[in-house]
Amino acid sequence: MTPSTPPSQPPVPPAPAAASVATPAPVAAGTGTRPAAVPDVPRALARTRRFSLGVPGRFTVSPDGARILFVRTRSGTDPVGLLWLFEDGGERLLADPAALGGADDGDLPEEERVRRERERVMSSGITAYATDRDARLAVFTLGGALWAVRTDGGAPWRVPTAGPAVDPRPSPDGSLVAYVTGGALRVVGVDGADDRALAVPEGPDVVYGLAEHAAAESMGRHRGYWWAPDGDAVLVARVDQSPVARWHLADPADPARPPRVVRYPAAGTANAVVTVHVVGLDGRRTPVRLPAEADAGRHPDGAWTDRRFEYVTAAGWDAHGPFVEVQTRDQRTTGLFAADPATGAVRPLGLAHDPAWVALTPGTPLRTASGTPVVAHTGEDGTRAIRVGDAVSPAGLQVVEVLGAVGERVYFTASEDPSESQVWLYDPEAPAAGPGPGTGGSGTEGPGEPGGAGVFRRVGGEPGVHTAAVGGDTVVLQSRTWHGTSVSVLRGGKPVGRIAVLADAPPVRPRAALLTLGERGLRAHLHLPSWYEPASGERLPVLLSPYGGPGLRLATRAYGWWSAVAQWFAEHGFAVLIADGRGTPGRGRDWEVAVRGDRLGPALQDQVDALHAAAERYPALDLGRVAIRGWSYGGYLAAGAVLHRPDVFHAAVAGAAPTDRRLYDTHWEERFLGHPEVEPGNYERSSLVPVAHRLARPLMLVHGLADDNVVVAHTLRLSAALLAAGRPHTVLPLPGATHMVTREDVVAHQLRLELEFLTSSLRG
Repeated sequence: MTPSTPPSQPPVPPAPAAASVATPAPVAAGTGTRPAAVPDVPRALARTRRFSLGVPGRFTVSPDGARILFVRTRSGTDPVGLLWLFEDGGERLLADPAALGGADDGDLPEEERVRRERERVMSSGITAYATDRDARLAVFTLGGALWAVRTDGGAPWRVPTAGPAVDPRPSPDGSLVAYVTGGALRVVGVDGADDRALAVPEGPDVVYGLAEHAAAESMGRHRGYWWAPDGDAVLVARVDQSPVARWHLADPADPARPPRVVRYPAAGTANAVVTVHVVGLDGRRTPVRLPAEADAGRHPDGAWTDRRFEYVTAAGWDAHGPFVEVQTRDQRTTGLFAADPATGAVRPLGLAHDPAWVALTPGTPLRTASGTPVVAHTGEDGTRAIRVGDAVSPAGLQVVEVLGAVGERVYFTASEDPSESQVWLYDPEAPAAGPGPGTGGSGTEGPGEPGGAGVFRRVGGEPGVHTAAVGGDTVVLQSRTWHGTSVSVLRGGKPVGRIAVLADAPPVRPRAALLTLGERGLRAHLHLPSWYEPASGERLPVLLSPYGGPGLRLATRAYGWWSAVAQWFAEHGFAVLIADGRGTPGRGRDWEVAVRGDRLGPALQDQVDALHAAAERYPALDLGRVAIRGWSYGGYLAAGAVLHRPDVFHAAVAGAAPTDRRLYDTHWEERFLGHPEVEPGNYERSSLVPVAHRLARPLMLVHGLADDNVVVAHTLRLSAALLAAGRPHTVLPLPGATHMVTREDVVAHQLRLELEFLTSSLRG
């Protein structure tokens, strides 16, 4: 559902500022001559895994700020991830899978395949690692084999394990490594000695130390265990999947292969039972005694109310002890609890309530070195805010993610404008004016709310989408702008180096106007052909290419891989419009909860409004020839567009579209639509299968047959309903493809088939 890291690109002129309603944003005049051939973006997109190869990621900064570990492939077309170290101003290779005999991912444990799918990993080789407290030791897996390497020199060595290892993590002092195999949490010395089990599953449906489907796919929790700071115990999640429905996913292209059995908690059905335990290295085991449900007197009521604390949304263990965050099944109350590791008793650290749902902010909960809690909440102005002790982030600032704490300083990303995301710092000891330590010395600043202390300040960065990793006085600033992707290292607020971005540039240069459209100020990109000359009077067919749903913004002050795809379609003669409507992040609580009860209506109306507003300002857009395409939620939006608004949309390509909202997972779908047995109208209103008979426009459905996120049953059910209603349509199955389509031949030809379908449909 989430695009991968966008590509590095050659410098391009800065795009115009967001246009007012009355004044169109300028688009550079074209050459006036249509080229004989358009560069092969689909092949490049496939070969570079959406231009993500060669982009460094997964940064770890040591507590003293001296060492930075990261993963990166050798080039923009090499799919094998390597482990690197940046130290003393230069890069050094720590581990190369080819040298260790593990570059081939053919023997991955199933749990590792699932982890990569949930985290949208598009490379192979070393895709994840973990370090000890001081970032002196790093561990990783290759084909289930556990490897370790020290950052102070020496070759990696293999650590023997009792079985294929998943999610290995060193103890804080680096003497031991915990890992999961066969559903058991085990620990072994870095020298391979004394491998022993800490928690063994009591049955075939029990797993220790891994995140369940709903947590990894919809809550952003990808971990299932956390070391104690002194290394003598582990906080571990026990997942009992026996109540969860079994789904059988087969590959029709390989009838000899038995169906894959997955546990999928569809909306309205049972979740996995998740409990949390403190497990000591000495064998002691203490259950964390979390409350069973939220207080009825404080929990907001709704059409459907379920106060059971059914979800473990976050957990951890810092210098002040273990903590666990839980959420009710209806998601209207979230509670944070500190746990006594000796007894399992808990005490509340904070409760949050919301009549729609309590939004989960990545990186929270968090505590500073002194134990000051960093919690997310909804500000009085409807923004997503954070509170650090008594200090509250400035009004109007939309917090995206909390990045971490260094001492009492807290780093986070936030938006002052929905088309951007900047890195911010809260420094409780900084003066009210002047740059504080670890900042770039530029940007807006402001104090906390009355009664608070310290200063909130933006870390320097040009307009764009930024994030960071921090440690000591070092900030690794990852920036995506109109000029491409870059990674800068700041120390004490001053640049001390850059980490190379080796990604290939797209064969076409994206050129888009950033627009603000309609009465709701919809942020949008408009891509026109590089050869188009407005004075010619030629009118262009329009292609909408949105995501348009919760969790993702595309119309930002930066280009991504989707920008290259949009420009490729534009070079073939389309005016391509990408708009972010209601439900997308970065616009506050009211904007996000506008889709509560109706996943389609508000989002689709915003696409229509963006189209009409753009056409008023750009007469070249031909409203008599309008198509729409998308993937995942974008595919759902595309199919919904031709079913509900054939007066506006004349053709659609819908990829991996969740057409039957009852078939998506509990935590994600019930957040917006409630329980399907209590609020069935929400699911009826938001699903596409019941309105299949309305189809009057060309529709292509595309789906990977191995998709375990939006399963192919969504497309098959819609296709069956269309067939039963006598509505012609096209289905393009992708054998072996998951929700992330990565095979080069499939990706390359899929986009060409989409182009041919849309071109012929609008011509007809």
